[in-house]
Amino acid sequence: MPGLLFPGKPGFLAHMGKAVLLHRADSIYDDAPDVRYEFPKTYLKAVREAVGDWIVYYEPVKAGPRGYFAVAQVNEVIESPSGNGMWWAMIAPGSYLEFDSFVPRLLHGSPLEMALREPDGTPKKGGAQQLAVRRLPDPEFSQIVNMGLPQDLEASEARRYTVNIDMADRAALFERPVLERLTRRAYRDVAFRRKVRAAYEERCAISGLGLRNGGGRPEVQAAHIRPVEENASDSVRNGLALSATLHWMFDRGLIALDIPDPAAPGDVRVLVSDNKVPRDVADRLIRPDRRLTLPEDRRDWPHPANIQWHRENRFGTGDPSGLFSR
Repeated sequence: MPGLLFPGKPGFLAHMGKAVLLHRADSIYDDAPDVRYEFPKTYLKAVREAVGDWIVYYEPVKAGPRGYFAVAQVNEVIESPSGNGMWWAMIAPGSYLEFDSFVPRLLHGSPLEMALREPDGTPKKGGAQQLAVRRLPDPEFSQIVNMGLPQDLEASEARRYTVNIDMADRAALFERPVLERLTRRAYRDVAFRRKVRAAYEERCAISGLGLRNGGGRPEVQAAHIRPVEENASDSVRNGLALSATLHWMFDRGLIALDIPDPAAPGDVRVLVSDNKVPRDVADRLIRPDRRLTLPEDRRDWPHPANIQWHRENRFGTGDPSGLFSR
């Protein structure tokens, strides 16, 4: 996978240590969780120890209910170009992955991180939980990831709309190491698809339709706005729920998105390559107001940088031959 660091390959950095990074959507820092994490120099040593290794993102209690919500790999640490004395942990392209289910901060009343527990298992009071960066032992990392991204996620998705479950298929499941799952494209595709579909409530963001087949399976697909091969991520903010036809058109640059007013990121317009897409076809496939249907949670809205990349690098470049011919 582009950007990921693997043992025994060029660019591999010796194993140092995993960490928990606190992040909140309304952070005052220049954060983009799938791209970079900004932090003060106080945490420089701990973050440098995580270079070449994996981190887990954690939402503090006062910021929301998500707890542990994503995993990513740290590529390098650089000083912020702003010159404000801050530092950036640069995320390895293609490594960021949101948990299928948010992992709670407490399990049976006890923190998942031993460093946050009192000897009797109750949560510690005071500053430990407020640290922006916490070192995370491997066993605790594995436990958190296994809870957020179960090893049977692919099999579970395959069975989701199947009435008759083949018990032999269930028995074929075997334990896969955590890092093997995190770097395997097939697993990541399933995790990405589930999160994007859920964010858009299994409706196409461009047509607004929530079509299902005879077995109840949603026909909507998960499209990357900026391809992973172009150093993009599997963040929901780089995804769209689209019908198969609109997915095909979007990937080929026949349609694109635009945010006319940066101060209004919730007003996303659908652009159509008029010289390639007949007007009557566009009118049948796209909502009349040509506005994107956005997720309820604004943290899942498409990132403006991804929209801009697609518009500048894909829009108007596609060949529609075959789609509209009879």
